[in-house]
Amino acid sequence: MRKDTLKKPDLVKILALIAFILVFVWLVFFEKDNTVELGVDNQIDVTPTQIESIKEIGEWEFLSISNEELVDTIRKGILSDDHLVRIYYGTLRLGINMHQVKPRWLTVQGDTVTAVLPKVGLLDKDFIDEARTKSFYESGRWQAKDREAMYRKAYRQMLKRCLTPANLKTAQENAEAQFRKMMLSMGYKNVQISFE
Repeated sequence: MRKDTLKKPDLVKILALIAFILVFVWLVFFEKDNTVELGVDNQIDVTPTQIESIKEIGEWEFLSISNEELVDTIRKGILSDDHLVRIYYGTLRLGINMHQVKPRWLTVQGDTVTAVLPKVGLLDKDFIDEARTKSFYESGRWQAKDREAMYRKAYRQMLKRCLTPANLKTAQENAEAQFRKMMLSMGYKNVQISFE
C-alpha cells in the first residue's frame, strides 16, 4: 500500500502560491484608491553645500594686467653723480575674494537667484616679480635702502597705471558675466547680480 504525502518542496510552493494570491486579492480589492502620480517641481533650491562650494572658489581672477616700470634715481656728488636705473616687472590680478561674501549673499525666489558679490579689487598685493627685476644702469654705490625706495616707487607707479576705473569696470563686467553663466548652468532662469 502506497501512502501519498506531500513532499517538503511541494508544500513550500503551495504556501508561496497562497501568499501570492492573498496579496493580489488585497491589492485589487482594498487598495483601489491608491494612485501614483508624477509631478515636476520647478522650484530650484540652493543647498548650503552649493553655497559653500561657490565660496570655496576663494580668489576669483577676472582681469590680469602685466606691466613694467622703469625707475631711476640720481644722487648728486662732489666729483660725479651716481645713477641707478632699474626695470620692474609685475602682474596685477583683479577679481573678487569669495571668502569676503556677507551672510545671505545668495538668495533664491522661484527661478530667480540674487547675488551680492564682494567689490572687485586687487587680489595679490605682492605683484612685483623681484626675480625679474633688472638693473638697467648702475654707477656708484647703492645700498639696500636705496633699492627698497625704488621698489616702493615702482609699486606706486604700477598701482596708478593699472588700477584705473576702466580696468576695474572691465574686471567687474567679466565677474558678472562668469557668475551669471555659472548660475544659468545650475538651472536658474533669471540671475540678478550686484556688487558691494
